[in-house]
Amino acid sequence: MKIKLIWDFKGSNDLQVAVHYTKHINEFMKEKNIPFFEMGEASLSEFHQVAYVVVKKEDVNTVRDALMPHRAYVL
Repeated sequence: MKIKLIWDFKGSNDLQVAVHYTKHINEFMKEKNIPFFEMGEASLSEFHQVAYVVVKKEDVNTVRDALMPHRAYVL
């Protein structure tokens, strides 16, 4: 089962923040040797950007406890 973990950033310039945070997510995933299916950032509106990573269900707790995503959902 795949789970998408999402970090929300709200503000006019927060796409840059989401891009930067994605770098930290990537570093963490490499450091902990956690495989992922997809990682990136997206602009949902002018004032709402997200960073996200898609992981296996068994890796959710490790990522969640360390990086504290704002929300998640099953794909």
